[in-house]
Amino acid sequence: MIDLSRIPLPIRNPNNCHADPIPGWPYSYGYRPSLAAGVIFSLLFALALFVHTFLAFRLRRWTSILLAVGALTELIGWAGRTWSSACPYNANAYLMQITTLIIAPVFVTGALYVLLGMFIVLVGQRSSLLSPRMYAIVFLTCDLVSLVIQAVGGAMASIASSNLEDPWPGTKIMIGGVAFQLIAMTAFAILAIDFVRRTVALGHKLARPHRFVLIAMFVSLIAVYVRNIFRTVELSEGWKGHLMMHEKYFIALDGFLMVLAVGVFIVFDPSRAFTGPQQQNPLAKRSSAEYQL
Repeated sequence: MIDLSRIPLPIRNPNNCHADPIPGWPYSYGYRPSLAAGVIFSLLFALALFVHTFLAFRLRRWTSILLAVGALTELIGWAGRTWSSACPYNANAYLMQITTLIIAPVFVTGALYVLLGMFIVLVGQRSSLLSPRMYAIVFLTCDLVSLVIQAVGGAMASIASSNLEDPWPGTKIMIGGVAFQLIAMTAFAILAIDFVRRTVALGHKLARPHRFVLIAMFVSLIAVYVRNIFRTVELSEGWKGHLMMHEKYFIALDGFLMVLAVGVFIVFDPSRAFTGPQQQNPLAKRSSAEYQL
């Protein structure tokens, strides 16, 4: 049970909208979140959600579905930060953003894992160490594990903070989830580079739309990778660390990078570049005749 007597009267209601700073009682973030940043990023992710959802319904592509879910999760998180800009002591707004923004990249990396499998089907099995189905099984499983770990850790940390308890146990779990995702992404990056090397060695020249989508895949991968490094360092410093207490780092190294990771596929959309067997269920078994090489 929370000892309400320890909490200043104006903010005892977790759904309060008290805005003025209370002496000796800092905001949950350590600062008052920027309204402008919250609105801008909410609009950008809303745009990405609209486009990827439209493509998901129109073309029924796995990449579009995963990117739409990622954009939705980011939108919920930034809506929470926008809410916090008006109500910085609101515990529900804080919980809303911390539990969503930590897990959103998992859905984007899921789309990248599926996308590489599509390239392998396009070029041929000899272009990869693993089959598209194995990519889906291995890396989507890693994504799911990472998602669960980060979600549990984020919920534990935010609830502990709301209850005036130490959030560090939950934070350590969050760090473990992000670090696990980084390890999986590192392995994926190595395999993706190997795919490019093998494709060149095989003398296979990708069509212009496919080249642009491949470049977009690496841009998105790098953006999420750098973001995950930032979040690992940020969380490792603790809730009163320098990175955590200064919003400019979060805006640049989380918000902007995730807009880039999701937005690059609005311009270079894989669902319109790939047709035929490349767009099958990533877990489906394929015959050798389905490979184009």
